[in-house]
Amino acid sequence: MVSYIQPKKYEEYVYVLDFIPNGKSITVKGRTGPLIQSIGEDMLILLEILAMNNVKFTVGERVSIGKDSRVKIISVLGRLTYNDLTPMAKNELLNVITKIILNNEYKFVDYFNKLQPITPRLHALELIPGIGKTTLREILKNRETKPFESFDDIQKRIKLKEPWKLLAERILEEIKGNAKINILVKRI
Repeated sequence: MVSYIQPKKYEEYVYVLDFIPNGKSITVKGRTGPLIQSIGEDMLILLEILAMNNVKFTVGERVSIGKDSRVKIISVLGRLTYNDLTPMAKNELLNVITKIILNNEYKFVDYFNKLQPITPRLHALELIPGIGKTTLREILKNRETKPFESFDDIQKRIKLKEPWKLLAERILEEIKGNAKINILVKRI
């Protein structure tokens, strides 16, 4: 018998949004210690992490949290919402999202190649700031001819300025919970 249940997927890497050397956990009652507020590289989930003592972290640092590859981390404590973030983490979020997008360009360019209509009148690409009906038609026409290969390729062929910034704005909107439809971030 073949099982069609997919194994649960976990983040392997996160990016530090804030490091609180003597923090009090939001997700685990009574837990204190060196805490990190972070965003996952793959699913863009906000996570609270317990770090090892006497280890330092910098904002924007990429940290391994995979079960077999933890070096500076004790455990993942749980998910956070945007409102759980410290002012520092909220302030750094857009910059760190942009860094994740640029470090994983192939994945995010692929959204321009693969996103589909949501309804007969609304295409998922239109949910990205700066993309209206005219730009949407250009994207669809161009990707049909040849898939986009990079952000530079998108800028040259579509004349869409800094598409990574537009994606970062959309991701931030979804993380904040301001989007009716999520296309890039998994809902909690």
